[in-house]
Amino acid sequence: MSAPVDLARASYEHYVRTGRMISHPEGLPEDLLTRRAGVFVTLHLQDRLRGCIGTISPTAPCLADEIIRNAVSAATRDPRFDPVEEDELPLIQCSVDVLEEPETIVGTHQLDVQRYGVIVSRGSRRGLLLPMLEGVDTVEEQVAIARRKAGIGPQEPVTLQRFRVTRYT
Repeated sequence: MSAPVDLARASYEHYVRTGRMISHPEGLPEDLLTRRAGVFVTLHLQDRLRGCIGTISPTAPCLADEIIRNAVSAATRDPRFDPVEEDELPLIQCSVDVLEEPETIVGTHQLDVQRYGVIVSRGSRRGLLLPMLEGVDTVEEQVAIARRKAGIGPQEPVTLQRFRVTRYT
C-alpha cells in the first residue's frame, strides 16, 4: 500500500470505531504535510462502490488533512450509502486520487477516459467524473455521467475542464 491509502484507511477505520478524527500519524511523507490538492477517496466492498467523496480543489491546509476528511466522509457521509459499519472494515478496498489543477478545454476531442477526469459546468451546477473508471469506456459516457451528476441536460451548453490524477491503491 501507499502512504495516502494507509492514511485514508487509518482515518475511516478510526472514525468508524471511535467517532473521532485522527491526528497526523508519525512519519508521514513530507509532501502530505506541505502539498495542497483536491482529493477523492473511493471505497469498494466486494468490487461494488461503497462510498466516494472528494474535493475538486483543496479545502484543507495540507494533503494529509484533505485525505483524512474525505476518507471519513466517504465512509460515513456519502448520501448514496448507509455509513460503513465496523464489521465491514476488513473487507473494504480503498483508493485515493490526488487531482492536478483542472484546465479548460474547447471540446470533448481533448478528453481521454483513461487519462483525464472531466468537470462539466453550467452556471453554479458542476459535475465531475474521475478517469480510469470501470464501465466508463467512452468520452461520451464520461461527459453524460458528469452532466447527470450536475443536473445539466444533454443539450445544455457547458464549460468543459479536464484534469489528471495520481491514483493510489
